[in-house]
Amino acid sequence: MLQNKRSSVLMTEGDPKKVILTFAAPIFLSQLFQQLYNTADAWIVSRFLGDDAFAAVSSSGSLIFLTISFFVGASMGAGVVISRYFGAGDMEKVSRAVHTNVVLSFLCGLAMTVFGVLMTPTLLRWIHVDEAVLPLSTVYFRYYFSGALAMIMYNSLKGIMNAVGDSRRPLYYLIFSSLLNIFLDWLFVGVLGGGVEWAAIATAMSQGASALLCLRQLTRKGTVYRLSFRKLRIHWEILKEILRYGLPTAVQNSVIAFANLLVQSNVNTFGEVGMASWGAYSKIEGFAFLPITSFSMALSTFIGQNLGAGEHARARRGARFGLITSLLIAELIGLVIFLCAGPFIRFFLSGGEAIAWGIEHCRTVSLFYFVLAYSNCIAGVLRGAGKALVSMIVMLAVWCLLRIVYITVAMRIDHNIVLLYWAYPITWMISSVIYLIYYNKSDWVHGFEKRKEKTAEAEV
Repeated sequence: MLQNKRSSVLMTEGDPKKVILTFAAPIFLSQLFQQLYNTADAWIVSRFLGDDAFAAVSSSGSLIFLTISFFVGASMGAGVVISRYFGAGDMEKVSRAVHTNVVLSFLCGLAMTVFGVLMTPTLLRWIHVDEAVLPLSTVYFRYYFSGALAMIMYNSLKGIMNAVGDSRRPLYYLIFSSLLNIFLDWLFVGVLGGGVEWAAIATAMSQGASALLCLRQLTRKGTVYRLSFRKLRIHWEILKEILRYGLPTAVQNSVIAFANLLVQSNVNTFGEVGMASWGAYSKIEGFAFLPITSFSMALSTFIGQNLGAGEHARARRGARFGLITSLLIAELIGLVIFLCAGPFIRFFLSGGEAIAWGIEHCRTVSLFYFVLAYSNCIAGVLRGAGKALVSMIVMLAVWCLLRIVYITVAMRIDHNIVLLYWAYPITWMISSVIYLIYYNKSDWVHGFEKRKEKTAEAEV
C-alpha cells in the first residue's frame, strides 16, 4: 500500500485483504461513533424527557433519510470519479472533481436546509405521525434540518478523503464530534432541562464541527485533494461524470428511503407503542449495519482505484474477500441481537407493550442480516465499477416497488405490525438472488473500458 503525501492511500498495491481491512476499519469506527452518539442522543431524550419524546424523535428517521439520501448518493458519484482518477494518477482531474463536488454539495445543502425547515409540518402529517407527538416532532425536525448544510458538507468532504484512501482523519473528526454531541446533549437536556429542540441543536452543532475539521484538512498544503477557495467552480465535464455515476445511487437511495417512509407511515398507525418499539429496534439495527456499510464503502473505493489502474484480477479478488467477510460479520452480529434482544430493547424503553414488540422485531429480522450484507456490498462493488445504474434498477424494483406492493397488500389483509417486520427480509433475499446472478454472469470489471470505447466511437 503506497502512502501518497501522507494524506492518501493508493489501493492498487499490497495484499488486497490487508488493504481493504486497513481502509474499512476507520470507516467502521467512524460509523460506530456516529451510531453511539445517535444512541446516546436517543437514550438521553428517553431518560430525561420520557417515551413520548423518544417516539417523537424516532417517528421520522426515514423522513430524514429521504431528504438527505439523494444528496449523499450524488456525492458518492464524486467519490467514484475521484477514486478512478486517483488510481490512474491523473491529479489534475482529481482536483477538478474535488472543487466541483464541494460547490455542488454546498448548493444542495442550502436547498435542503430551506426545504426541510419550511416543509417539516407538511411532511410529518403526510407520514401520519401521531397527533399526540406531532408538536414535539415538528419542533425537533425543524431544528434538525437547520443543520442540513453541515450534514451534507461533512458527508461530501469525508467522501473526498475516503476516495483517495484517507479514512483515518474522518474517523478522528467524527470521534471529536461524537463526544461533543454527547456532552451537549447531556448539558442542554440533562442539566439545563431543555426540550427535544435542544437535542437537535446539539446534533447540528456537532455536525458543523466535524464539517469544519474536514474543511480545514482539505485546505492544507501538500495533500492530493487540496481545496483552494479560488478554484471553487463547477467544471461541467466533471459534473457530467459525477452525475453519471452519482444520480443512479442518488435515485436508488431516494427510492429506498421512500419505501422506508411508507413503512414508517404504516408503523405510525400503531400509535406511540409502535413508534417507540420501531425506534428502539432501529437504533439497535444501526449497529448491525456498521460492518455492512463499512465494507460496501471500502469496496467502492478499492474497486474504483483498481479498475482505474486496469487491475481487473485484483479487483475481483478484493470484491470476493469483502463480500465473504461482511456476510460472516453481519450474521454473527445478527445472532447476538437475536439472543440479547430483551436487554437491548430495554436499554431504550422503560416498560410496557413496546418492549415486547421491539423484542419480537429483533428476533424476526436479525438472522437475515447476511442477505442484507450481500446486497449492500454488491451494490458497493458495482458503484465502484461504474455500474451504479444496475444497482439502482435492482433497488428500485425490489426494495421500493416490491416492498410497497407487499406492505399495501399485507396491511389490507391484516393490520398486524409483524407483517411490516417481514417487508425487509423478504426484499433483502430477492435482491440478493438477483445480484448473485448478475455478479457471476456479467463482465462488470470492464465497465470503464467499454464506456471509453463507446465515447471514442461516438466522437469519431
